[in-house]
Amino acid sequence: MARTSPGVPGTPRVLRAMNDRTALDLLVTQGPLTRTRIGELTGLSKPTASQLLARLEEAGLVRSTGSQSGRPGPNAVLYEIDPGAAHVAALSVGPTGIDAVVADITGAVVGSCRVEVEAVAEDVRHRTAQLVAEAVDGALRPTGLGHDDLSSVVIGTPGAIDPHTGQLRYAPHLPGWHSRTLLADLAEVVGRPVVIENDVNLAAIAEQYEGAAQDHDHFVLAYVDEGVGAAIVLGGTLLRGATGGAGEIGYMPLPGAPLARGGAADWAGADAGGGFQSQVSCPAVRGLAGGRPLDEALADESVRAEVARRLATGLASVVAVVDPELVVLSGRVAQAGGEELRERVEAELTGLALPRPLLRVSDIQGDPILTGALRTALSQARDSVFDTA
Repeated sequence: MARTSPGVPGTPRVLRAMNDRTALDLLVTQGPLTRTRIGELTGLSKPTASQLLARLEEAGLVRSTGSQSGRPGPNAVLYEIDPGAAHVAALSVGPTGIDAVVADITGAVVGSCRVEVEAVAEDVRHRTAQLVAEAVDGALRPTGLGHDDLSSVVIGTPGAIDPHTGQLRYAPHLPGWHSRTLLADLAEVVGRPVVIENDVNLAAIAEQYEGAAQDHDHFVLAYVDEGVGAAIVLGGTLLRGATGGAGEIGYMPLPGAPLARGGAADWAGADAGGGFQSQVSCPAVRGLAGGRPLDEALADESVRAEVARRLATGLASVVAVVDPELVVLSGRVAQAGGEELRERVEAELTGLALPRPLLRVSDIQGDPILTGALRTALSQARDSVFDTA
C-alpha cells in the first residue's frame, strides 16, 4: 500500500495543523476562549477541540487562564495564547533617532528604547549597525530576554531595499544605510535575520490593521512629513514595484515645482530636490508661512488653502492611475492640518480626477511606522511559531 506524505494537503497531520492555526488566530483576535467556544467558532467537535487545546498547551503555545462563570454547570476553563511563546522586535528609523520596541507574541509591548542620533552626522555612516544593536539591546534590557529570544526583527526606514542589489534606495538623507552589506551587517549585530521595510508601507499596514483603512482593500496612504511618499494597497496587498520604489511620489513632477532630476546615484546620495515633496513637505509648508511652526502655519487660512490645492493636484495624479476606494492622509502635515485641511483637499480634488475616493486623516495613535513594523514582525513570527505541521 502506498504511503501518503505527511506534507500532502488533506492528510491528518496537515488538517490538524490547519485547525491549530485557526484556533490560535481566534485566540489572538478574540482573547481568552473556552473549549466550547473554540469548538463553536471552528466547527470542531468537543473531543477534537479538547485534543487540539491539549496539543497546543503541550507545545507551549496556549495556557489556561482562569475560568468562565455565570453559566449553569461547572465553570469552564478559559484558554489564551501563552505570551512567552515568542517575542519580536520592531524599529523605526527617523532623521533624529531610532525607536525600538520588543513585544510578546500577543502584541503586548514589554520593552522600549530610543537612541537619539542625527541621521546625517558623519559618524553615523560608519556605525549604523551598532546603533541598531544599541536600540534593540535597550528594548530587551527590561525584559530579561536576549537576541536569541527574538523570532522576528523588522526595521522601518525611508526608502526601500532593492530586491536585485540588496541596497537601500530612495533615502538620500540616510547616508549610513546605503551599504550593499547592510542586511548582513544588521543580522550579525542583532543575531537574527533582519527585514527592512519602507516606512510609508509600514504606516499603511498600521492603517490596514487598526486605523482608517480597516474596511478597505484598495487604498492609498499619502505620508506628508519632512519627506513625502505613498503606499499603494490593491486587493489588500502592497504594491512594491520592480525596485521597491512604488509610491515614491515625493519625486513626482508637479506644476509649479522644480523637477527632481538625477540618475541612480542620486537615490543613494544627495537629494536632488524638486517634485511634489518640494511643494507639500513640512519645510515647504513652513516656508509658505514665513518659517512659522507647522501648527501655526496650517492655522493660517491662506496657507491651508494653498497647501490643500497643492496636495489635491498631486493626489489627483495618483487617484487617476490607481482608482482607490480611499486615500488616507498621514504624517505631520496631515495631523497639523486635521479635518479642516482634509475638507479643503477633498473640495480641491473635485473635478481633478474622475474617481472620487473617500478621504480620511490617519487616526493611529503614536508612531504609525513603529506600529506597522510591529504588526509585520508579529505576522512573520506567528506564521513560524503557529505552524504545528
